[in-house]
Amino acid sequence: MSRSEALFERANRVIPGGVNSPVRAFRAVGGLPPFIVSGSGAEIVDADGRPYVDLVQSWGALLFGHARTEVVEAVREAASRGTTFGAPTEAEVELAERVRSLMPSVEMLRLVSSGTEAAMSAIRLARGATGRPAVVKFDGCYHGHSDALLASAGSGVATLSLPGSAGVPEGAVADTIVLPYNDLGAVRTAFEREGSRIACVIVEPVAANMGVVVPAPGYLAGLRDVTTKHGALLIFDEVITGFRLGPAGAQGRFGVTPDLTVLGKVLGGGMPLAAFGGHRDLMEHLAPVGPVYQAGTLSGNPVAVAAGLATLRLIESEDPYPSMERRAAELAVAASATLAERGVSHVVNREGPLFSIFLGAEAVTDFGRAKAADHAAYARLFHGMLDRGIYLPPSGYEAWFLSAAHDDGHAERIVRALGESVGAPATS
Repeated sequence: MSRSEALFERANRVIPGGVNSPVRAFRAVGGLPPFIVSGSGAEIVDADGRPYVDLVQSWGALLFGHARTEVVEAVREAASRGTTFGAPTEAEVELAERVRSLMPSVEMLRLVSSGTEAAMSAIRLARGATGRPAVVKFDGCYHGHSDALLASAGSGVATLSLPGSAGVPEGAVADTIVLPYNDLGAVRTAFEREGSRIACVIVEPVAANMGVVVPAPGYLAGLRDVTTKHGALLIFDEVITGFRLGPAGAQGRFGVTPDLTVLGKVLGGGMPLAAFGGHRDLMEHLAPVGPVYQAGTLSGNPVAVAAGLATLRLIESEDPYPSMERRAAELAVAASATLAERGVSHVVNREGPLFSIFLGAEAVTDFGRAKAADHAAYARLFHGMLDRGIYLPPSGYEAWFLSAAHDDGHAERIVRALGESVGAPATS
């Protein structure tokens, strides 16, 4: 028995399913998960000493790869002064100022500890500010595991084929309107029918929890127009895209300004940190200034804030985006060519350094088409790549993440392993 197998056996005795987040259990792809003991740059090492090129990067939290020196040193220095105070610190003010300078729509923000908490709080704020109850979300978009937003969620809910979730009463989702992603006509129809009840539309501007699905041309601008017309708020869930698609996230990349923005992952530099923010007049509906309550003992945790600040400073000093964009584009082309040479039906969806491969598919523009891809073939590909030292997301519903630490050598290893995993080139 390997050390990872032994650890998983122990874990199953004390942790439900042996994991602390469901998709880590490998249920969608089969097999047992390796337990990770260390990471450096683009690579991780498991408990049995096996190295992998990591295309998960803690589900996108690590823009600069594992154990980046500046981030580690910032965490060490902050922790030496105290791990939590439950009181204001100068660093959280600086972090908010830096976010505002990079993402102008976020005039004010509130720090929290997770993307789930940030999205849940943004929804509460939207309802409180508008006085309306209903929320529009999109099929396959994941905004954390709060009750109202688990309706037709992607990510782990899709991976495990769960119908939303047990334990979520009908009343909790009664005011959640679920529409197909990339279908602007459905949004217009919903607003024509009950626009006076709709507080907000929440959307992943680039969907990355059903695999990567990019917005159709004009889709995000259309959402902006519809919400403005009907007096509803537009919320961009940029937990994944924020500071990954560019310093101003997806809203900067596509030139569409939301009313509220949800941030996480890269913002925390690998530590538990998230935020939601927007225009001052909207954010001042929050307590203690306004009547919308939100609080958190560890909000603005000084160690997490230090990691986030170090990451934002690296973004400003190094500008990693052009090199990541080039490498991701080249990798996507090479991967597609390799699969085509071997006669494998597929489509590669990419936006910046976010991408995913759908097997047995021709075009994936919404959750229905993502579900129709060949997920059994993906499971076989996953294990072929894992055997060759490439760690992919253990689900066809998750994005693949390149970091600034991945180099051309890593890209070559990924493409070579891809070819070996799907077999010899097809002969005519």
